[in-house]
Amino acid sequence: MLRSALRERSTLRAALAVCAAAAVAMTTAAVSTPTATAEQEPATDDAYRGEVEVVRTPAGPTKANVLTGRVFQDDNRDSASDGERGVPGVVVSNGRDVVTTDSEGRYRLPAFDNMTVFITQPAGYQVPMDEHNIPQFHYNHLPKGSPELRYGGIEPTGPLPSAVNFPLVESEQTAGAEQSCVMAGDLQTYDRTEVEYARKGAINDLANRNDYQGCGTLFVGDVVGDDLSLFSDVKDLTAMTNGPARFLPGNHDLDFDATKPEHSFDTFRAELAPSYYSYDVGNVHVVALNTVQYPCTKEDDNAPGLGSQCDDPEGDPSYNGRLDDKQLAWLKRDLDNVDRDKLVVVASHIGLLNYADESSPVHQVDQVREVHELLKGRKAVAVSGHSHSIENMKTGDSSAGWQELFGIEKLPFPHITAGAISGDWYSGEVTENGYPTAIGRDGGRPGLVTLDVNGNSFQERYTVTGGDENVQTQLGVNSPTYRAWYNERQEWNESPSGDAPELDQPLVVDRADLADETWLTTNFWMGATGSTVEVSIDGGEPREATRTQQMQGEAQRVGAEWSDPYAVSQQLVHGGSLADRAMHLWRYQLPADLEVGEHEAEVTATDSHGRSYTDTLTFEVVEQR
Repeated sequence: MLRSALRERSTLRAALAVCAAAAVAMTTAAVSTPTATAEQEPATDDAYRGEVEVVRTPAGPTKANVLTGRVFQDDNRDSASDGERGVPGVVVSNGRDVVTTDSEGRYRLPAFDNMTVFITQPAGYQVPMDEHNIPQFHYNHLPKGSPELRYGGIEPTGPLPSAVNFPLVESEQTAGAEQSCVMAGDLQTYDRTEVEYARKGAINDLANRNDYQGCGTLFVGDVVGDDLSLFSDVKDLTAMTNGPARFLPGNHDLDFDATKPEHSFDTFRAELAPSYYSYDVGNVHVVALNTVQYPCTKEDDNAPGLGSQCDDPEGDPSYNGRLDDKQLAWLKRDLDNVDRDKLVVVASHIGLLNYADESSPVHQVDQVREVHELLKGRKAVAVSGHSHSIENMKTGDSSAGWQELFGIEKLPFPHITAGAISGDWYSGEVTENGYPTAIGRDGGRPGLVTLDVNGNSFQERYTVTGGDENVQTQLGVNSPTYRAWYNERQEWNESPSGDAPELDQPLVVDRADLADETWLTTNFWMGATGSTVEVSIDGGEPREATRTQQMQGEAQRVGAEWSDPYAVSQQLVHGGSLADRAMHLWRYQLPADLEVGEHEAEVTATDSHGRSYTDTLTFEVVEQR
């Protein structure tokens, strides 16, 4: 997502250290999920390394407008089709047409300039990877190369090859019904300092996990932050991971100097992947979409009365969340070749729908209804990035913005926004581990989503950077004193004069606070419809907390009373986004008759799959501040 040009780097003050230590407690999971710990050794590198075989002969192709080739089993792993058997039934596409290989692994596709030819990796097979763990399964055909672009784009490929052959090897890892698929949001490094933050943070976490080798990691866009020369640094990062590293494009991966949409991701295509494609593991079909249209146009992208950002594609180019007609047609043909009992994971950068930007036509996808229709009757989940928020939206959830913009009454299947590796753009205090705290606009912490799949069912989990699956909640106290400070500090920030209002002792409340609604808040990263949060004060009977955003068609609830006080107490002081709304925040009203003294709240958060996590917060009651 675009961030402000005045991106401030936060330096958290020591005055909040007590709040941080108390509010972010480590939790204990009652039900464990597959993950690795820092003590685990990376897997032995016996990965299949290789490349696509491009065959050129003096005679050239038999027909100038037809590409032929084979998908073959690369028994000797040399990437050359030297008599090895073909693999039948493999899906091959030019980004428009979709065919399957015959009994000998052969295919024929119409050829045209500026196409990317790719295969859909079948379950039970693995495409080769390069030394950076990036799968090699496609060939770009652009005879004269890209127009002049700052970051190079695609070099001239010359005439159509005589054949393009795709090697595969058999793989038990991609065959299994149980898979763990990492969905990584917004790595978004703007410089090499931030590359190092990512290396020491989420990438180090991935290097110490061995549970995702079959499905791998899918980086769901904004791989870098406008500087496409950093793709090479990112590839050095993915070399540290323990599985295939795939990418789809985001609005910060653009060739901004491209004047036409067909060249807007040429450098991305040259360095990383097709702009859209699919692959299979186990009983899962993953579709990686390009939902960024750039430059967008008034005719195609500006819905009546919903903005003018696309009015001047030449003088003031902008982007929009959109699937062009060619990609939408490809998606239909791709799905036509997918068994209806498979789980379909629809991945994109700009989400089909999300909560944080639920009223924005730019930051959601215009063709969401068409995609929903194509997936009707299938088991599916949509996963995206872009909004730098963590959102676990379930089947049947509803939001006022979706209804108004797209006529979507309820979600037909789950939609997940995967948070961001960069969190709030690497803002905040640099921790002793070498990366910033980067607390996000929803109060969330940087991390990764993993889909743990069994057959065509899945359970989602969120792993905080530097933590494990046990760190799932963040606690705070929302009192009238805090809310008054919230408003005073906002006003002061807009027009600083004199000393800034300070929030003293955020975990202390007095009688007046308790008499006028004070809530204990729980920010539950993967909290969703079907989740519960219970609070026990000083060992008493657990009482149920209330979710602030029910996702039943209401508008966003925004402001101090709906905020995460732990996150806001840092953000208003040190800059960055403001956690003034979230769809995964629960609150419990503290009793007005609590005795003076120290109290302990024990919070049990249970997700929609029945996994429970326990967290504690110590706070103090005084007669008067």
